[in-house]
Amino acid sequence: MLQLVTHPLVHDCLAELRDSRTSPERFRSLANRISVLLGAEALRDVPMVNETVHTPLGPSPCRRLAADVVMAPVLRAGLGMLPGMLELVPNARVGHLGLQRDERTAVASQYYAKLPKNIQDSYVLLIDPMLATGGSAVAALDMLTKAGARHLRLVCIVAAPEGVAAVESAYPSVPIFTPVVDRELNAHKFIVPGLGDFGDRLFGTI
Repeated sequence: MLQLVTHPLVHDCLAELRDSRTSPERFRSLANRISVLLGAEALRDVPMVNETVHTPLGPSPCRRLAADVVMAPVLRAGLGMLPGMLELVPNARVGHLGLQRDERTAVASQYYAKLPKNIQDSYVLLIDPMLATGGSAVAALDMLTKAGARHLRLVCIVAAPEGVAAVESAYPSVPIFTPVVDRELNAHKFIVPGLGDFGDRLFGTI
């Protein structure tokens, strides 16, 4: 279910996001832009309904979204992608998932969860910029599934083979939308070459 996003504008954004010289201000702008593009890909199969609108010159057939959309960013890095996603679907409902990764074991533990009600028929986008070990993503998918979510998809900016394998093993039916799967994880479980710590670069806490 790996969906590699090949759009040139996505990869142009990714190149500058990777650059260690990119300032936090510029990094936030790029994160917003790439999120719009990735979100459009992740929502390309959302159900539509036929309607009619009246232009200044008369009626026109049109198509509108027919599904409820829920955005679920993983705190804190996922917040950098949320504004771009909401530009696409301003009326989307938003949940927040707090997962802390143990720096020694890389195991994710939950410290916060606030999700909208009645999400069983919603199209739920799990937003997690860096898919490294896959521990946080799988834990987040567990939380969403327990809350009733059935139409899930994961959106990330950079992935590692280990993370993709972990998600595919635990949730083989959940598509993963990402522009790139990098080479590997290092001894500290960071993606190589990756782009560093997404949250630190986003918020200037390096």
